[in-house]
Amino acid sequence: MGHLVGIDVGGTFTDFVAYDPSTKQLKVWKTLSTPRDPGEGILKGIEKGEAVDNIEHLRFGTTIATNAILERKGATVAYITTEGFKDVPFIQRGKRKAHYDITWVKSKPLVRRRHCYEVRGRITARGEEYTPLDEANVEVIAKAIAADKSVEAAAVCLLFSYVTPVHERKIQEIFAKHCPGKPLSVSYDVLPKWKEHERSSTTIADAYVKPLVSRHLKELKSRFEKRGIGTRRIAVIRSNGGEMTIDSAADMPVQMTLSGPTGGVVGAKHIAKLTGVDHLVTLDMGGTSTDVATVVNGRESFTTSFEIEFGVPIQIPMIDIRTMGAGGGSLAWIDKGGMLRVGPESAGADPGPACYGMGGTRATVTDANVVLGRINPKNFLGGQMSLDVAAAARAVDEVAKAIGKTREETALAMVQIANNNMIGALRWVLTERGLDPRDFTLLAFGGAGPVHVTDLMYHAGIPSGIVPNHPGQFSAFGFITTDARIDLERTAQMTSKAFDASHANRVLKDLMRESVAALNEQGYTDRIEIHRSLEMRYFGQNHELDVPIGFDEFNPKTIASIWDSFHKAHKARFNFDIPGETIELISIKVTALSLSEKPSLPKLKKGSGAPKPVGRRPVIFEQGATDTPIYDRGALLAGDAFTGPAVIEEPASVTVVRPGDAVKIDDYGNILIGRVAAG
Repeated sequence: MGHLVGIDVGGTFTDFVAYDPSTKQLKVWKTLSTPRDPGEGILKGIEKGEAVDNIEHLRFGTTIATNAILERKGATVAYITTEGFKDVPFIQRGKRKAHYDITWVKSKPLVRRRHCYEVRGRITARGEEYTPLDEANVEVIAKAIAADKSVEAAAVCLLFSYVTPVHERKIQEIFAKHCPGKPLSVSYDVLPKWKEHERSSTTIADAYVKPLVSRHLKELKSRFEKRGIGTRRIAVIRSNGGEMTIDSAADMPVQMTLSGPTGGVVGAKHIAKLTGVDHLVTLDMGGTSTDVATVVNGRESFTTSFEIEFGVPIQIPMIDIRTMGAGGGSLAWIDKGGMLRVGPESAGADPGPACYGMGGTRATVTDANVVLGRINPKNFLGGQMSLDVAAAARAVDEVAKAIGKTREETALAMVQIANNNMIGALRWVLTERGLDPRDFTLLAFGGAGPVHVTDLMYHAGIPSGIVPNHPGQFSAFGFITTDARIDLERTAQMTSKAFDASHANRVLKDLMRESVAALNEQGYTDRIEIHRSLEMRYFGQNHELDVPIGFDEFNPKTIASIWDSFHKAHKARFNFDIPGETIELISIKVTALSLSEKPSLPKLKKGSGAPKPVGRRPVIFEQGATDTPIYDRGALLAGDAFTGPAVIEEPASVTVVRPGDAVKIDDYGNILIGRVAAG
């Protein structure tokens, strides 16, 4: 049986994990990312650590769609909509980012107004044809778009098309005939959900990245085939944490908007099962950014409320991950008021932090940690890359001069500011959602996450922490534990006082059939599970709750149960419910999973309980320089325990333990810290 390989293409490093089912062994490695040509970096990385002939299944996450949107480097899009509605992407919503900021400028959509077209024809909210589609009008528009060499893709979003796609399908046929060379995104396929702005914005985003992503994936697929990997299953990670084929990703690239960061959350679910810790908050700190998310009762949190910029939403189903510009490569700078700031600008992979010796001269968080003695310059990447301590010191000294502090004080301040930024992100996903940090365990990974784990536990009030095996490649590890997944939803607006069971059953059965068919089309036919839920709210509310249901047919008994379930869910989330109030059903959702075989990880040998450090060195904490024992993670065994201060080194990361924090190694080699270590 061949190896399963997971690849996480990050802004600074590309991480690789290979799992051999026959020996149950993991092999991990990483290479510097190649932003100018990510595909070549992936293939060189594979050849560096893995024989191509050994690969049976390869899964990778990439930020190409994310970067194209954030950097506004996508295609020129033509937008086709119902007559009278072409200004929806520009009007957006009435809300403002800052109510009293008169200098605020509304975010620009991903389409220009001169490329917007209106078609005659209209569907009602009940799915009836109010005005027939003017096909001659559509043909004129299709020919105009075909003749416009500046337009690279088109997006179609008609009024009430989520009820029935008959007009959008006809436009699709006409464009296939008269405009065959340009990719077309259709709202019924991308997001068949109410709210015209959100649906149009998401459909436009899909068209915006489709030419670039399709070209990139086709080139990558061709390269894989030339290297002998094309005959094996290659999958791309979706924003919902599931996998999809390369061809499916090229057809709907908006599903890749948060492709990379999902791996760590999927991997966290695996750790939750291994450790028995069911409330995790994940912190993935890499070289460029930090991603945070939650796993509650063994389940990740999902959302469709994602905005690439304020007022420009992308409402695809995705794992609810909050991202911020705080990483090991985050640069220190002085603002106009003379205050020290850190991030969000990053040194990236090229030139990288000053200590990399690749031409960088500005101080980063990594440079600060080298100055503080927290990172061993001779053990970076397992000794494959030697860090320049003198360059790090010079970079920090430049900042120190600007603020009038010593080198060590400045380095410590830089780390503390970076920590404060990450604590803000942790509050987004915990306290702002009514979750108590004291109920959670911080799972820290990424190359830089373990360096900051105990500081964040202390300052965020999180009593327990876990550093998983191979934290520097943990997102790539998550990719090898994921399943193929299809999330579909459709608006089916009705209330508890006027519930149309026949319509609800028709929508539910259609979604179940379509989700399974989508898996089958991609080659996933085994171990399929189907999960269903309803998006509901009290009549007049603006925000909905997602309520799982355990049935596949609406009948008098099950209909009564959904209202009871909503009252309970509302009380659990907001601490109140309104018995007897009218409840509004907004959307019906279906998730189809094709479950994959999960890695079976071996247990460690039992240790003596009191491991010996491999050395000692001064490490600077808030209390000052402290003589600190250094441990080799590879030598630690199950049951080994000690108390900080301590530094635990491994090839792709280092775990820094504050004085007084308890540490224990579990049966699988995970580092348990704080309350979970003592329990």
